[in-house]
Amino acid sequence: MQRKYQAKIYVTLRPSVLDPAGVAVNSGLKQLGYHNVERVRIGKYIEITLSSPDETTARQDLDRMCDQMLANPVIENYRFDLSEVETETNVY
Repeated sequence: MQRKYQAKIYVTLRPSVLDPAGVAVNSGLKQLGYHNVERVRIGKYIEITLSSPDETTARQDLDRMCDQMLANPVIENYRFDLSEVETETNVY
């Protein structure tokens, strides 16, 4: 039996990688008067709903998805939160 899972994936640049978008946002915030902002890093947020026989398999699939397409493992880190969601049951 397949279970349904919701994944919330967070992709960020590795700390050693320069983030020009983050630098630009940081500069813009300072120009707007937010001088208390010390650092800005820009990343990606992705939600995926998937079916899988169990949580372990879902996590393995998500790791492969992130490594192969959703993140660039050379310059980005990723993490995800995974939770099982209720499957809809139709009563006729």
